[in-house]
Amino acid sequence: MTASLSPTFEIDDDAIGWIRFDDPDRSMNVLSEPVMKRFAETIDEVQLAAREARVRAVVIVGKPNSFIAGADIDVIDRTEDPALAEEQIRLGQAIFSDITRVPVPTVAAIHGVCVGGGVEMALACDHRVLSDSVRTTMSLPEVQLGILPAWGGTTRLPRLIGLQAALDMLLTGKKVRPTKARRVGLASAILPAPIFEKAIREFTLGLVGEKGAPRPHRRSLLQRALDGTPPGRAIVLRTARKKVLQQTGGHYPAPLAILDVLGQTLGGSIEEGLAAEAREAAALLVGPVCKNLVHVFHMREASRKGTGLPADSTAKPKSVAKVGVLGAGVMGGGIAQLAASRGIESWMKDIEHEAVTGGLQHARGLFDKATKRRRMTRREATQAMERISGGVEYHGLSGSDVVVEAIVEKIEVKKAVLTELEAHVSDACIIATNTSSLSVEEMANALSRPERFCGMHFFNPVHRMPLVEVIRAPSTSNEAVATIYKLSLDLGKVPVVVGDGPGFLVNRILGPYLNEAGFLLSDGAPIEVIDRIARRFGMPMGPLRLVDEVGIDVSGHAGASLHAALGDRLTPAPALLELGRTGRLGKKGGLGFYRYEGGKEKGVDPSIYAELPSVPSPGNAPAGTIAGDEGERLVRRRLILAMINEAARILGDGIAASAADVDLAMIMGTGFPPFRGGLLRFADTLHPRGIVDRLEQLADECGPRFTPAPTLVQLASEDRTLYTAFPDGRA
Repeated sequence: MTASLSPTFEIDDDAIGWIRFDDPDRSMNVLSEPVMKRFAETIDEVQLAAREARVRAVVIVGKPNSFIAGADIDVIDRTEDPALAEEQIRLGQAIFSDITRVPVPTVAAIHGVCVGGGVEMALACDHRVLSDSVRTTMSLPEVQLGILPAWGGTTRLPRLIGLQAALDMLLTGKKVRPTKARRVGLASAILPAPIFEKAIREFTLGLVGEKGAPRPHRRSLLQRALDGTPPGRAIVLRTARKKVLQQTGGHYPAPLAILDVLGQTLGGSIEEGLAAEAREAAALLVGPVCKNLVHVFHMREASRKGTGLPADSTAKPKSVAKVGVLGAGVMGGGIAQLAASRGIESWMKDIEHEAVTGGLQHARGLFDKATKRRRMTRREATQAMERISGGVEYHGLSGSDVVVEAIVEKIEVKKAVLTELEAHVSDACIIATNTSSLSVEEMANALSRPERFCGMHFFNPVHRMPLVEVIRAPSTSNEAVATIYKLSLDLGKVPVVVGDGPGFLVNRILGPYLNEAGFLLSDGAPIEVIDRIARRFGMPMGPLRLVDEVGIDVSGHAGASLHAALGDRLTPAPALLELGRTGRLGKKGGLGFYRYEGGKEKGVDPSIYAELPSVPSPGNAPAGTIAGDEGERLVRRRLILAMINEAARILGDGIAASAADVDLAMIMGTGFPPFRGGLLRFADTLHPRGIVDRLEQLADECGPRFTPAPTLVQLASEDRTLYTAFPDGRA
């Protein structure tokens, strides 16, 4: 293990000791094994200096733009032995506990990002002082990796700020900004970022000679009753457990383990809490959910750092300062609002002034919601809104670095408008289409410079859905792909590069999944049963509820398009064809498979069965239809294998370059359960041999739509997995 140069320790003329984390080999400080070893040595130096009266207080600082970004995730990924995991955790706990024994005041001076182990280090200090920078946040995201804060976070945080406030951080991993940190008692003070180090010095000098327990944060009588008494804590923990189970279905063990640790140790000693932390965290760390969530983390990090291009590509993205949006509907207004919220000037064009006004109003409404939810200040929202303008003439698009077309989903209309657009933008401008289903190649063929054209498929609603499919046509240049990929990252999205083809990636995989739900209806599985089984698997909502959410008319159109493009295996289920003839629209119309009031789902509409001739009503299903535990397994198998089979075809067709691309897109675009690591990571646990066997059985029972994809058959014969056969080869 190579020795770390970070942190360093020095004592200034005022006898303040400065522990400075500034790893020269990383853009952000990470608590790797060498860094932790060096930190332990630093604490020993502090203890010696304090005993010799050479230091009167100690300040821990980070890089100029960030504090500490947590522990080394790679260590979590490669640890398989729970005993070794617990030993490593206890070592980290011991180092942080040494901070608490320093006999002079200790201050964590936090400017920028402070995550995970960085927060736990700060909790071991006497004081946490934050800068007022918009970049300064504190968070404990371990639960999002399937573990718990085990270097003292689960133990010290509730003792510092109270159980209820601590659970809000521990169970969600959400970021806490300086004002809230001070409000709940996590921060001792907030100091101006431009003079942060000078202000820290003054703050610390004011502490000299005051070593001892900091003044506790004042809480209300109700907070003291709930956080400070055994009956109160029991109520809080019981309520939290109920909420966790409702939200996660029990699929994520980490939040339940956090509640167990707190239930066992609150009211006891710090040492008891640390021991319980280490024990529970070690068990979680070597479990499958943690490994899968770490896998998802690595996929996201690779996406953030990449260009979307093969590793041997040298193309670079163009800088984007202005985005033009062609079409000012809900999608266009959403795209313009998103760009403006990220500091990018945007200009919307439509054919009518009323449409432009509607797009601007939609954008303003999104900013209003953001301020109401405290995600932006009113001033920030006003400044962002000033970055959006629009009109009916093309001249407003002329200075755009990228123009995103977001007009009606009709190929001939798009081709005509794109041809017209090309004459009004610079030769350097990249043009993208926000299509969900139309051929990007066909649109590119209408342009004189097709190499600068690609797809940029946002999912609705734009401001909430994280995925962007960057669709590459055969003529699309590397520079165009890299530019749209980088723009997607700048907009806070997760981009995945896909090839041009029917439904692209996400919608093509969803097609067989939703269609199979229709076949299951005709086979006697009730609506609520199908959806409940999908949710038990981990999907955020069932397939029939998803049809309502997307819109029955939109789903029907997408299904017909996939059938026309992909043939008989995507023949629409009779129940879904019948549904399309009912006139129901789903959630947006208040009636679909479910009833909706004020946008809220109110349960299955019983009258739907009478309108679907091919579907038996509950209680009248013929003998041999789906029922019982075996029936539940069959429903789950048919739904999930339909997706896996289509995903394998997508890889075989070259629509996706890697298994990881498929998994990232499905998690970010559909909410496929992250605890399973992704659709194809889950598939590899079954192995292509097992998948082919199951598909062949279903093909015999249900028809040729379950015929195994050639890719799966080949991998089964070669004894290879999907991740082995389709590795990530991006830059």
